[in-house]
Amino acid sequence: MKSKQKTFLILTMALLLLSSVYVNAAAVQLEVRFEDPTYGQNNPQRGPVLIPEVSIEGYTLFFDTPCDGCLLRIVNEDDDVEYSTIIPIGTTSLVLPSYLSGDYELQIISGEYIFYGDITL
Repeated sequence: MKSKQKTFLILTMALLLLSSVYVNAAAVQLEVRFEDPTYGQNNPQRGPVLIPEVSIEGYTLFFDTPCDGCLLRIVNEDDDVEYSTIIPIGTTSLVLPSYLSGDYELQIISGEYIFYGDITL
């Protein structure tokens, strides 16, 4: 019986440690705009656009909602893309390159929509 209690206690402590990872992450306030207003013109959106929930801590992005297969771009103040990648399926976090430093616009592109928000690295 004591063995089960110890195992339960260890699992509980491990979950508490894992949950603290997100405590310091700051939510990225995303807005939405069209990348190309003519994209998918034959099949207009019939419901509200669901904006992804993303947070950041240091150089690590956390995806609280799935962004599988979306294009992620980091754009500088001159509108130059400094970093770009496809978000792999099942990704819950993504580490950005350490050479990025300063204020950027984070963009997540899904179909015709660009979800964007400001971040500082």
